[in-house]
Amino acid sequence: MKWSWNIGRIAGIRLRMHWTFLLLLAWIAISYAATDGGWIAAARGVGFILAVFGCVILHELGHALTARRYGVPTEDITLLPIGGVARMQRMPTEPMHEFWIAVAGPAVNVVIAAVLFVGLLAGYGTGAVTIEPSFSTSFFVNLMWVNVALVLFNVLPAFPMDGGRILRALLATRMDYRRATHIAASLGQMMAILFGIAGFFVNPLLLFIALFVYMGAEAEAQTVDLRESLRGFPAGSAMLTRFQTLHPDSTLQHAIDQLLAGSQHEFPVVDESGYRGLLRREDLANGLKEHGPEASIRDAFTVTSETADENDRLNDTLERMHQLGCQTLPVLRDGQVVGLITLDNIAELIMVRNAEQGRQSSATPLDPVQAA
Repeated sequence: MKWSWNIGRIAGIRLRMHWTFLLLLAWIAISYAATDGGWIAAARGVGFILAVFGCVILHELGHALTARRYGVPTEDITLLPIGGVARMQRMPTEPMHEFWIAVAGPAVNVVIAAVLFVGLLAGYGTGAVTIEPSFSTSFFVNLMWVNVALVLFNVLPAFPMDGGRILRALLATRMDYRRATHIAASLGQMMAILFGIAGFFVNPLLLFIALFVYMGAEAEAQTVDLRESLRGFPAGSAMLTRFQTLHPDSTLQHAIDQLLAGSQHEFPVVDESGYRGLLRREDLANGLKEHGPEASIRDAFTVTSETADENDRLNDTLERMHQLGCQTLPVLRDGQVVGLITLDNIAELIMVRNAEQGRQSSATPLDPVQAA
């Protein structure tokens, strides 16, 4: 995720922090410092938030380690002001695998809450939980209830929460995956509307949650529609075969001329030994800024060995492009560049396929296409 920094590794998984997380800590510190407790209260408030996000990391780690068990690697876990996100390379194809991956996160919070509850009972008796907690126990009591709240919120049957994925996985054992997704997404959007209505009367924060849930449900449905639209297509079906290549010794001015002369945005850089890398638009802009138009492409292009195979599944190629954060992958055959797979070309393939399906679904028995 952009604007996030590496802060370590847990179980071999990168842990990242988005810069907005620091704004949350600053806001908590200032809010507590403004009270009678001063900076001591601020340190206590920040410490509690860090403890909460420690639980969030363990929640996401539950997802990641369970996914690893089913052969699904996790790229990283990123901390955001609204929680954590475990970025997996792909979603499992087996519904019950997705079920257990989704369940694992809330299950971690159940364990944390249970351990805190037992620890409070053993150390302070029932009064630590059932009556107003003392200063020494309130930190742990509040942390216990936060974990209970995390469980209840995450198991709501609405995307993008875990409950939405649990519902989709259970439905997918009895029906088509796309239909299961749309049912779960529709339920999530209905729940988001209820949150929004409640937000006007109860707590304005619910309006933000409503928007988050509604957009998350819609994005999940669109993602699955996209994946299903591409099912069965090889990567070569979305391959651009009319393209220009550049030589490393050509000038950036030559690259500019090629960029302006057509619609191609990224150019394979090829010499006598074969494919060397890509010259992207941002590479060209940076090269012009640093070296000027007479500099060689050699000084600006990105050296990369990332390529695609025309016989790979297009779905897999698209997921890989998202993981790499790239717009274009060259296709090599016998070491030579024979095509480019671009996100724009994939979008055009989807447009054409949807138009064809719409024509087929609207055709009547007297339609000449059917009659033929």
